[in-house]
Amino acid sequence: MKLQRKNRVRALAVGALAVSGALALTACGSDNTSGAGGGAAKPSNIKCEGKGKLLASGSSAQKNAMDVWVQAYSGACKGTEINYQPTGSGAGVTTFLQGQTAFAGSDSPLKPDEITKSKQVCKGGQAIDLPMVGGPVAIGYNVPGVDNLVLDAPTLAKIFDSKITKWNDPAIKKLNPGAKLPDLKIQAFHRSDDSGTTDNFTKYLKGAAPGDWKHEPAKKWEGTGGQAASGSAGVSSQVKQTSGAISYFELSYATAGKIPTVKLNTGAKTPVDATVDNASKAISEATPAGKGNDLALKLNYTTKAEGAYPITLVTNEIACDKGNKPETLAATKSFLTYVASKDGQSALKQLGYAPLPTEIADKVRKTVATLS
Repeated sequence: MKLQRKNRVRALAVGALAVSGALALTACGSDNTSGAGGGAAKPSNIKCEGKGKLLASGSSAQKNAMDVWVQAYSGACKGTEINYQPTGSGAGVTTFLQGQTAFAGSDSPLKPDEITKSKQVCKGGQAIDLPMVGGPVAIGYNVPGVDNLVLDAPTLAKIFDSKITKWNDPAIKKLNPGAKLPDLKIQAFHRSDDSGTTDNFTKYLKGAAPGDWKHEPAKKWEGTGGQAASGSAGVSSQVKQTSGAISYFELSYATAGKIPTVKLNTGAKTPVDATVDNASKAISEATPAGKGNDLALKLNYTTKAEGAYPITLVTNEIACDKGNKPETLAATKSFLTYVASKDGQSALKQLGYAPLPTEIADKVRKTVATLS
C-alpha cells in the first residue's frame, strides 16, 4: 500500500511536470490549481487543514517546483486554492512585509533590516527563513555550432560586465581549445527585477573572481551593460531565441527549454556540469547562518571539490514564527509541511532541483509545526 501511495505522488508530479514545462517560458504564475488533481488519490502524507485561498509570491527560481507542489496538494485538498506568483525574490519579500501574502519565496536569506521590519506584520514574532528548494544556477547559452562550452569565474565576470564581448575572445578560446567559436557578439542577459538568483550569481562572481567582478553582490543587477528581462522565465526565453545569448537561471528552465549549459572550470581536475547531484555536493558544504528558528544557510561559492558545482542557491519560504494571519495559518502549515515532506521533496530531482538534505528537511518540518 505504501508503494502504491508513493506511485500516486509520482504520477501527480509527472503530470505537473508536463504543465510546468509548458509554463516555464512564460512570466505568469500558476493559478490553475482548483482542478489540478483531476480526481487523483490523496497522498498519504498530506494532512489537509484550513480552507480558502492562499496567496504567496516571490522567487521565480522555485516556480516549476511550486507547480508540482500545488498540483499535488490541490488534488488532495479540494477546499484550498493556492496562488503562487513568481514575481522575484525581492518583490515577494516586499509583498510579505506589507502583509499581503501568507508566505514568500526568496533565494536569499532575510537581511537584518527585513527581519526588523517583519515584526510589524508578525505580531509578537518575526519572519524566518525555511529552506525548501536547492539546486544549481545554470549558465545557459545559445552559440551556433557550440554544444560543449567551458567557462570559469573570471571569464564569466568579464562577460557579464561587458569586458568580453565576442564569443571568439582569446580567454574563451583558451578554455575551449577544440571548439569552433564564431565571431559573434555576446548578448548577455540579466534579471530586470530584484532577484535572489542574481544575488547568488553575483556572490559567486565576487567570491570566485574578486579581481574581475568589482560590484557588490545584490538582488538588483549592478553589472555594466547587457540586456534585461523579467524573471527566470524571461531571461531563459531570451537565451532560447537570441543567437549569441548567455544568461543565468535555474537548471529547471534550461531543462524545460532544452538550453545547453556551461561547464565550470572551478580549479578541480574536471570541469563541472550544472546537475542536481553536483549542486548537492556544493550545498552539503553550507553552514547555518540563522538564529533561533531561522534556518538560513550560508553557501560556499568557492569550493574546488571534485564534482561540486558552486553556483547554487537555496530558496527559502518566508513565514512568521509567530503572528501569522489566523485565516491562512492552518493551510500555510499544512502546505509547507507537505512541501518539506519526503514525498514533496522527492518530486524535485526530476525537475532539476536538489532535494534538501535529510537533516535540514527534518528541522524545517519541526519548525513549520511550531508556526503560530
